[in-house]
Amino acid sequence: MKPLNTHTAIFLAGALMLVAGCAGATRPMYVESAHPGTLSASHHKLLELPAPQEPVVAAVYRFRDQTGQYKASDRIASWSTAVTQGATSILLKSLEDSGWFIPIERENISNLLNERNIIQQIRQQHAGNAPAQPLPPLLFAGVVLEGGIIGYDTNIMTGGAGARYLGIGASTNYRKDQVTIYLRAVSTQSGRILKTVHTTKSVISQQLDSGVFRFISQNRLLEAEAGFTYNEPVVMAVTEAIDEAVKMLIIEGIDDGLWLPQDQNEVETFKNNFAVARALELQQQRDYFGFTNRTNLRSGWHVHASMQYGSIIGNYANPDFNLGGGLQIERGFNNGYSLSLNADRNRISAPNAFSASVNAFDFTASHYFLYWSGITPYVSAGGGSFVFDTRFDGQDDFVFPYAAGEAGLDIRSRSNVGLRAGLNYRYLLVDGLDGVALGRFNDQHWSFRVSVTYRFRR
Repeated sequence: MKPLNTHTAIFLAGALMLVAGCAGATRPMYVESAHPGTLSASHHKLLELPAPQEPVVAAVYRFRDQTGQYKASDRIASWSTAVTQGATSILLKSLEDSGWFIPIERENISNLLNERNIIQQIRQQHAGNAPAQPLPPLLFAGVVLEGGIIGYDTNIMTGGAGARYLGIGASTNYRKDQVTIYLRAVSTQSGRILKTVHTTKSVISQQLDSGVFRFISQNRLLEAEAGFTYNEPVVMAVTEAIDEAVKMLIIEGIDDGLWLPQDQNEVETFKNNFAVARALELQQQRDYFGFTNRTNLRSGWHVHASMQYGSIIGNYANPDFNLGGGLQIERGFNNGYSLSLNADRNRISAPNAFSASVNAFDFTASHYFLYWSGITPYVSAGGGSFVFDTRFDGQDDFVFPYAAGEAGLDIRSRSNVGLRAGLNYRYLLVDGLDGVALGRFNDQHWSFRVSVTYRFRR
């Protein structure tokens, strides 16, 4: 391995120190003061709700964690719960902020009754022989709100990507968890369940890190790392799910005539502003992984214009890396599979040995694992041939058949344009691509390929 010169080593060290400094700046290096609690992303919807004709007195005895899950740990047994045990307090806050409910204390009703007895006894002692002034009666609830956190699913989706070359690289990982809330309103007069709603909120965790581990000379090792991790707070996910559930309970209750607004026009304006009808429509279309509208973005006819950078693996120790280009026509099917015709124009060369332009024609079959998603990994397999313009010294033929494979990531949008990046590998069925037919294995060609995709609408 060729050692790095002094200037290159200094440049690498300085770049990594800069990256490390930026990564360190993402976390606080000081003590933060207390501040009002963070509001959920759905909280503003509660504040924008139209006013009711009369608020409903509501009791919440216990809105609890029903999952029974403990926090996951790879090293030790953890007795910490996976989700908050204070969901009752969160629900009471949401009910109060909505303006549609008057929440009353029921979770610790024994404490309240005990305190009222103390007050009554003290009044009686100071009143002497006269009757003590009675306390005003407690409010009774028109509805009781029940339910709880009924699901917390971890590792719904995981993934990542990374690359490392000569000891220098970076990687990223992500994980998706999911929390589910059920909320129901029960009439205190009849015991009838008036309305039940449920909401789901994802919890995203992401990690990004980079590093270098390389000898810059025979006895000098350069090692540096930088990165950060982002974990969405589970308590905020629960809060947002509860806020959304309260909003849905109010809107669906209005539609069913359970409670009345001051102005029905304000309700319709609220629905339009926050796309309530669209949200209910997507609820019917959403699958278990949170995807909606699983339209196959990779069906039909596509054309890919690519640029590639690669080299051969043959009998020469240091072959050149060369740029090339190509064109691919693809026909996608509804099950995530596709067939493609590819044509490339490349150059293969080795210092002081040979240099030649070569064409590549192949036919491949591909599979997109998440064909409905905007981003998905894919794999391809097939075969074709290299065809040279002219034969150079040592070559026995113009045509060299090969088996081909490719793997990478495909990015598509709802529009007709996309991007694809992958690693392409070709194994020659006949040796001598570089003009030398020696060794146990035949010659090989690999390249990193980036393509711009255009999809023809059907």
